[in-house]
Amino acid sequence: MPHRILIIDDEEDIREVAALSLETVAGWQVITANSGAQGLARAIEHQPDAILLDVMMPGMDGPTTFRELRNHPRTRRIPVLLLTAKVQASDQRRFADLGVEAILFKPFDPLTLSTQIADALGWS
Repeated sequence: MPHRILIIDDEEDIREVAALSLETVAGWQVITANSGAQGLARAIEHQPDAILLDVMMPGMDGPTTFRELRNHPRTRRIPVLLLTAKVQASDQRRFADLGVEAILFKPFDPLTLSTQIADALGWS
């Protein structure tokens, strides 16, 4: 059974490239959401094996979405990896303090994205 990943990102291009990468390179099933609220609803409905979550989104941003995921009984145990363009050490510490599984950086390499996720989650 292939892994099922939920990608939550407000940028359509990022969602499409990441989804195509994970489906083609790794053979994983991908679900996408264009906002934190939609992502929370899809995580509850689909129970993915992991969530790739953008940090900067309008409305409910990544850290807020992460807290909502952790507060819901159906999503609290799903591993979350943050996807961010913020590379400052202070931002990285703040994100790591949230308790996410890993922090991945934009722009990402579509050919190695699935390996980065698998390594972070111990799937390799």
